[in-house]
Amino acid sequence: MSYIDGMVAAVPTANKAAYIEHARATATIFKEYGALGCTEAWGDNIPDGKLTDFRRAVQATDGESIALSWVSWPDKATRDAGWEKIMQDERMAAMAMPFDGKRMIYGGFEILLEA
Repeated sequence: MSYIDGMVAAVPTANKAAYIEHARATATIFKEYGALGCTEAWGDNIPDGKLTDFRRAVQATDGESIALSWVSWPDKATRDAGWEKIMQDERMAAMAMPFDGKRMIYGGFEILLEA
């Protein structure tokens, strides 16, 4: 069954172009190691919630935008093998993230329904 990795991050709005370049570079690496595709989205309608919301989840401040991304994999085994290689890839180690990675939230998800 398909598998995805999802991520939400607060990105300085001024770093949007750098974020796109970073995403392109990482997508190339992810696809080399078995990912089917990488999707990046830039928040433009992020409402404040009553208890929590995207901005609070990543402690976004004024001047930051919310980025949502996911990596699609054919299955969890391919994802696990791919991540092991990705984490050892020198290109990933050399990349500077255009956002504060400590406030990023991410995780792996089994697909339950695609409609």
